[in-house]
Amino acid sequence: MAQTNHELFDFLSSVCRELAEEYDRIQKRATEDSGNAGDEGEENWAAIMREWLPPTYQIVTRGRILGHRGIASPQVDVIVLKPTYPKYLLNKKLYLAGGVAAAFECKLTLKAKHIEEAVANCVEIKRLFEPRRGTPYSEFTSPIVYGLLAHSHSWKGEKSKPLDNIIPKFEKADKSLVQHPREVMDFICVADLVTVVAQRYSYFVVPDWAGDRQMKASASTGYNRYDQGESKDGDPHRNSYQTVGTFLCYLLRFMAWEDPSLRSLAEYFHRTGIVGNSTGSLRLWPHTVFTDEVRQKLLSMRQMSDFNIIDTLQWDEWAIIFT
Repeated sequence: MAQTNHELFDFLSSVCRELAEEYDRIQKRATEDSGNAGDEGEENWAAIMREWLPPTYQIVTRGRILGHRGIASPQVDVIVLKPTYPKYLLNKKLYLAGGVAAAFECKLTLKAKHIEEAVANCVEIKRLFEPRRGTPYSEFTSPIVYGLLAHSHSWKGEKSKPLDNIIPKFEKADKSLVQHPREVMDFICVADLVTVVAQRYSYFVVPDWAGDRQMKASASTGYNRYDQGESKDGDPHRNSYQTVGTFLCYLLRFMAWEDPSLRSLAEYFHRTGIVGNSTGSLRLWPHTVFTDEVRQKLLSMRQMSDFNIIDTLQWDEWAIIFT
């Protein structure tokens, strides 16, 4: 249960207030020098990650990710490097993919075109990594976290419904560009509006209503939407901790799958209730997205009802849900 007087909420409300103030300040000069405005926006997000992620992670800006075959990604705005990253290479703008934990595109004001561009870049970058084998988690996910971050959005007219612009465009880009669950983009965070987080189910049972009404197994991915809600005391930033708080909570959770040293902090964030309530949608995948060995074990586990036990365990690579 969320503790509404938890100091973590106050800390994150301050972060959101500072982001909003920075957005207003940067926007005043944006028409004079859009490049500099973009750089400042990226630094805002980089600063948040420097202040909230463990200091063993290096946060750098403006670089490309270099795959093991020598292919370089498009430029990325903010990159989170693993604690093991070679010190000699920290100032080189080609970052070795094996040493990258997360990467983000940053926009001051989110527009529709940014969403499809970000999904396309995410797919390209996640394809730099060789597919992994052996467990549902390893085959279903990429070792890198990728997302799109924005201070605000362009849909602020009285009749506009910004979530009706963001969510459908995100889902449309996903369906047209993502060819495997491991290529799914992990985040969209718009600080003054919403955080959208990827969800993954290794096993999902759906009825075949068009056929013989047999229950069929499927894997699935989708997106959970966490809105900031309305402030009860009139402070527009009071509830906005939920957007940035949700982003940081799930960033820690996604990174903790790869780095167990982060797990206690990730669990703490989640247990405070900082993420609040969500709504979401699913995209079904055939179980052929898994190797034969993993698929057969998933099917046998379902038949033995082992999921009732597995699903309650934390950080189990044979669990149903990976978020």
